[in-house]
Amino acid sequence: MVQGCTSDAGKTTLVAALCRILHRRGVRVAPFKPQNMALNSAVTADGGEIGRAQALQARAAGLPPRIDFNPVLLKPNTDKRAQVIIHGHAIADLDARAYHDYKTTAMAAVLESWTRLTAEFDCVLVEGAGSPAEVNLRDRDIANMGFAEAVDIPVILVGDIDRGGVLAHLSGTLALLSPSERARTQGLVINRFRGDIGLLQPGLDWLEQHTGKPVLGVLPYLHGLFLDAEDALEHHMERAGETKLTVVAPVFPRISNHTDLDPLRLHPEVDFRWIGPGQTPPPADLVVLPGSKSVAADLAWLRRQGWEPYLQRHLRYGGKVVGLCGGYQMLGRRLHDPAGIEGSAGTIAGLGFLDCETTLEAEKQLRNVTGRLMVGVTAGNPRETGDTPMQGYEIHMGVTSGPALARPAVRLDDDGEMSRAEGALSDDNRILGSYCHGLFDTPAALAALLAWAGAKDIAPVDFAARREADIDRLADAVEAALDWRVLSRWI
Repeated sequence: MVQGCTSDAGKTTLVAALCRILHRRGVRVAPFKPQNMALNSAVTADGGEIGRAQALQARAAGLPPRIDFNPVLLKPNTDKRAQVIIHGHAIADLDARAYHDYKTTAMAAVLESWTRLTAEFDCVLVEGAGSPAEVNLRDRDIANMGFAEAVDIPVILVGDIDRGGVLAHLSGTLALLSPSERARTQGLVINRFRGDIGLLQPGLDWLEQHTGKPVLGVLPYLHGLFLDAEDALEHHMERAGETKLTVVAPVFPRISNHTDLDPLRLHPEVDFRWIGPGQTPPPADLVVLPGSKSVAADLAWLRRQGWEPYLQRHLRYGGKVVGLCGGYQMLGRRLHDPAGIEGSAGTIAGLGFLDCETTLEAEKQLRNVTGRLMVGVTAGNPRETGDTPMQGYEIHMGVTSGPALARPAVRLDDDGEMSRAEGALSDDNRILGSYCHGLFDTPAALAALLAWAGAKDIAPVDFAARREADIDRLADAVEAALDWRVLSRWI
């Protein structure tokens, strides 16, 4: 099990690297995160929902994602409440105290998945959550040492030197553990180091002497590494060369699956900018409204931030708009939440850019999809099909209907030769709405959407291939840095 001194210390990347290293050596290896709290998620091969980081680790292990890799997923609705997903399916919305009481039940689901995985695989690599030093969460813990002690597995503790204070993080975390938990911690890893390792050596010597734990390796800082973010959001990247398209997107308070926009953020010819609270969006060719876990609340935030007149002006001057999932729902005329699924029950007005409305329903739609993008298809010809392949996934609790859907954004493959119309494309060809996450991931679909938005002769980019190459790059760096003579005793 890999645990961390802090969130974002490097647990996800270390587990992904170890999965790829062992997979390349012919080991049947699987990732496992008992409990994850994240708004970036993925649809599994067995029809459930897990954290996107575990889907990434599954790729590193050469496996399709499955629900057992992340049996408990928490998706925050507010600062105090979250949707609880057990074995891939939402079972309740609970506040923090109610979930704390629910942990005994959640642990049973965790152990059920653990039993299945350990029966099937040679090695299971477990990722902790947050920090084991959060003593206020130790009671009924299922995410860190509580789980490690329940199933009796060794622990590696990782700290991020790039944040500063890594020696204090590692030694302080160990000091806050119980005697049995400290004994269970077999070694330490320092992540994101850059500089002269000789200058760090006295600190490593002190750390080993002070804690009695070996330093298993110092992992280098890898610039430009592209891996799906578990939850943290990467902001604007400076471009070295000339860009051909400007894209902006608002950072909703409850933004979800923002990894949808990674192909835009990382494209060398796209100037992509996240626009946070209090920031004025600049003129752009394309505006993308991303997903949201609380659509009504995030739409109210969007209006308070002045985005509604900005979008009206943007469209008036010929700009394009894409709404994904929650962003798609915002583009319609009304949003109905009769059961109060995402907040207070009732109806609110949408932005009104698409002639449709959405009703939130209790059952979440979860499916992986393939199909054809309809950008470039003539309006008014419902039988015409696009020639641009796409693939992605749907995760939503809304059902959208209305005249705008007569011109779909995508035609999805359904039951062999049948096709299902999905999303909407406005008659003036300026607004696209879709429930398909991953709409920009397929190289052909990305190129078609960028051309639709106004880019000329833009270079094709394959981000799936880039992700694979970066997983291998990460695995190479970790394999070279870790002490495998020690690790091999556990793996």
